[in-house]
Amino acid sequence: MAARRAKRRTRPRRKRAARGGPVAHANDDAPQLSRRPVWEGHLKLSLVSCAVALFNATTRANDISFHLLNPRTNNRIRMIPTDPEEGPVERSGLVKGYEIERNRYVVIEPEELDAVKLETTHTLDIERFVDAGEIDRLYWNDPFYLLPGDDDAAEAYSVIRDAMAKAGAVALGRVTMHARERLMAVEARGRGLIAFSLRTHGEVVDPGEAFGRIPPEKPQARMIQIAEKIIAQLSGPFEPEDFEDRYKKALRDLIRRKERGRKPVTVEPPQDTNVVDLMEALKHSLRHRGGRRRGAR
Repeated sequence: MAARRAKRRTRPRRKRAARGGPVAHANDDAPQLSRRPVWEGHLKLSLVSCAVALFNATTRANDISFHLLNPRTNNRIRMIPTDPEEGPVERSGLVKGYEIERNRYVVIEPEELDAVKLETTHTLDIERFVDAGEIDRLYWNDPFYLLPGDDDAAEAYSVIRDAMAKAGAVALGRVTMHARERLMAVEARGRGLIAFSLRTHGEVVDPGEAFGRIPPEKPQARMIQIAEKIIAQLSGPFEPEDFEDRYKKALRDLIRRKERGRKPVTVEPPQDTNVVDLMEALKHSLRHRGGRRRGAR
């Protein structure tokens, strides 16, 4: 009996798959998975469902943000909510209101917001499968990692993931988060699922309306051919690590210099180039890019 109890104590506990802190990385500066999901519920494919959680696939943790200071005291300025009649008020006592016309509001209580519940508040129900190429890139929005909610959900999650991978299709479903219902596109990738929130039709400006303002031009065929050669010279694989945020890097350098009491480095603005002959500019660009590539090789 004692041996059985000892064996039971050494058995590893079942852990929640989607929780328990950020994922460990060899590089501490690398983006890490957030501790808390942005949405928790169930992924449902017909009669098969499993607990899942959505995590942001991107992070703003490395962004540089500034505070407003009083230059006379260097104290940080506090933003205090103020009523034009009563003056400063406590934020905790404020309510939400929707302006139906100027200075007229419909006040919504927290319990009334909670009463507006949709099935998508707790369920991502797959409604349709489409080919990824059918979704215009104008509609793709933020990426998320869709992970199993716990170990018990892993089996059903794996079935849905592997079936989607073999089908090569993107699943469409809806979830309610951040006070709105969002259309999600879910695709299999590796051992998991990635979900992208999609913009609605009412959020995307018609390209025809935007491009209709461009005056009609028909360039010379020779110019287009030279431009195509320049494009070929500049073509290569997409490697995200090659495209760091140079502005953020310059801001960090500025902050370090100011912290050490050094003067910031000034950069001369580029001189405007008046292109008189577009054909000559294209030819010069082609020769310039070609020489650089041969030199690099």
